[in-house]
Amino acid sequence: MPELPEVETTRRGIDAVMTGQTLRRLVVREPRMRWPIPPDLPDLLADRPVLECARRGKYLLLRFDHGTQIVHLGMSGSLRRVPEGESPRKHDHVDWIFDHAVLRLHDPRRFGAVLWHGHANGPIETHPLLANLGIEPFDPRFDGQWLHDQFRGRGIAVKQALLAGSAVVGVGNIYASESLFRAGIDPRTPAQRISRPRCERLARMIRATLADALASGGSTLRDYVGAGGEPGSYFTVHAAVYERDGQPCRVCATPIRRLVQGQRATYFCPACQKR
Repeated sequence: MPELPEVETTRRGIDAVMTGQTLRRLVVREPRMRWPIPPDLPDLLADRPVLECARRGKYLLLRFDHGTQIVHLGMSGSLRRVPEGESPRKHDHVDWIFDHAVLRLHDPRRFGAVLWHGHANGPIETHPLLANLGIEPFDPRFDGQWLHDQFRGRGIAVKQALLAGSAVVGVGNIYASESLFRAGIDPRTPAQRISRPRCERLARMIRATLADALASGGSTLRDYVGAGGEPGSYFTVHAAVYERDGQPCRVCATPIRRLVQGQRATYFCPACQKR
């Protein structure tokens, strides 16, 4: 699934194309996404200027003067610029057509979303998909004390607590494994047992890991494509543990182990990461 660095890379790409431009037409070829695309959405957005391309967690927020379009890339979706007049491929479900650019949503599994939240429904932060999201990892308030407070009383494994998104958003499966390795924390450790100093280190490593991924343009997800049509920049070529089970740890040479937590693969070094 595209994680925060992939979504933020996409946001930066489409921001340069969309923001300040008038959306002439929204073309919906397949409305049957994770949730049905509202049938009146093309009429609501025709000839309206895009004021801002923002992001909350893994959701893209396209702001208009009368509401916000919520876009999620699902499991394998991409939003990219295509040449004007290019014929849609299979699984090209939605186009945003501007005077000098076309952006196209490609989503083979249709797990993504294109929704609408009008101003009459209240602030966008109150939308059910956004209301319970945790703090952003680059928010100045996110630190060890924040994590320690969020983990208090939570007996689930720390990796599961990170993936839940209620403590901090955007730390998906790849980056949770990498951040925990950098912090020296065994992913099976109950979240409530992580001390304040270890939470401080974990918060720093989460920010560092995500910043490194942003600098490289995202991970090696096979289906991930940036807003300009370029593939992801292969962050995981340099991963310390992710998808390296059986290979020697880059620090101590102990074989990396793989286990399944909540139906997701976890990778860790049993020597470097302590409970």
